Amino acid sequence: MADQSIPQTRTPEKAVNDGVSESASKEGLSRRRLLGTAGATGLVLGAAGGAVGYAARPAEATPLTSLGAEEVMFHGKHQPGILQGLQARGHLVAFDLAAGAGRKGAAALLRRWSETARRLMAGEAMASDDTDVARDAGPSSLTITFGFGHSFFARTGLDKQRPVALDPLPDFSSDRLDKARSNGDLWVQIGADDALVAFHALRAIQKDAGGAAKVRWQMNGFNRSPGATAHPMTARNLMGQIDGTRNPKPTESDFDRRIFVPSSGDPAWMANGSYAVVRRIRMLLDDWEQLSVKAQEQVIGRRKADGAPLTGGSETTAMDLEKTDAKGDLVVPLNAHARITRPDQNGGAAMLRRPWSFHDGIDTDGVPDAGLLFVCWQADPLRGFVPVQRKLDRGDALSRYIRHESSGLFAVPGGAAEGEYVGQGLLEG
Repeated sequence: MADQSIPQTRTPEKAVNDGVSESASKEGLSRRRLLGTAGATGLVLGAAGGAVGYAARPAEATPLTSLGAEEVMFHGKHQPGILQGLQARGHLVAFDLAAGAGRKGAAALLRRWSETARRLMAGEAMASDDTDVARDAGPSSLTITFGFGHSFFARTGLDKQRPVALDPLPDFSSDRLDKARSNGDLWVQIGADDALVAFHALRAIQKDAGGAAKVRWQMNGFNRSPGATAHPMTARNLMGQIDGTRNPKPTESDFDRRIFVPSSGDPAWMANGSYAVVRRIRMLLDDWEQLSVKAQEQVIGRRKADGAPLTGGSETTAMDLEKTDAKGDLVVPLNAHARITRPDQNGGAAMLRRPWSFHDGIDTDGVPDAGLLFVCWQADPLRGFVPVQRKLDRGDALSRYIRHESSGLFAVPGGAAEGEYVGQGLLEG
């Protein structure tokens, strides 16, 4: 959970041109459009005392809102689901190829998946055997993103095409990883601003897999719904902290260099693509919530109320790392999370974080199984995620309140051109 984190809220707009809005393509992708919102959303169970079934009664009919009508384009320079603002509902799912599927089977699968993604993102039904779950909904900002894991290349006989950047992540001392919920041959990220639209896409992808691949693991997440706040703001995570102040912005001159593989990159099939690090980070909320607000602020290095650095100012004020208090102690502790994760404290390492919150119920000890489905994007994980995580591993004050429980690294190729499918340059090159 680095300080350069969760995207902020954005106003729904119809998206065109590489998955961004027409206005954004004319004026440049704004911070508001890039940096969506994350945080907790509530579930209203219905009022007590009403007639049976009252809570399930459908709302009065209203025109399709801009929220439901917003469409993200499937074809473009980059795959969708990287630059768009965070959606309210998300599913992360990894697949393993069936024995014998090989390169030919993988190509057929990616061709099916790409066509299904194109149709669903446009608000259309599946080509056949649609479940009708989203029949009455608009596109709702649906995005579907595909990636390849380290093991994919051996299974398809493409070992020579495996990028060096996809080498396994190093071990970290704080990891408590469940191998059954880590890695995978293929990875799919699904996001939408409507839960039924997201679920419809999930079922479609699972059905399309057929006998070519089986689900290895699946994780479900959520973010704040667009329009849930009176004005755009940086989101709060499940710890109640404003989280996302220092996320890289596309207006920065080196943004593309840090986040995307250049068009002349190696291997060629990864041109305009990115690498996704995916981690399930459990928050030990019972322990965290026992701390006073002041103690929580010392752990993070920022004020809880508004996200401003403890050294003063507003949320976006530069943190004064050398400032001391009347006793001569550093105002921002040496092990504060916000200090450790700063790019200027990690050789310039930066990553675009686009995570989801999760809550998977209460475990047998009565403790909430909740936290962050961490997803970060970078041109090279060895220069993005790894340096920062190594620094955190050596002494982050937040580490005692979180636990990394699963991990994956995936190569996400650039967007598919009209008439092509994702990964075609790899599978047919």
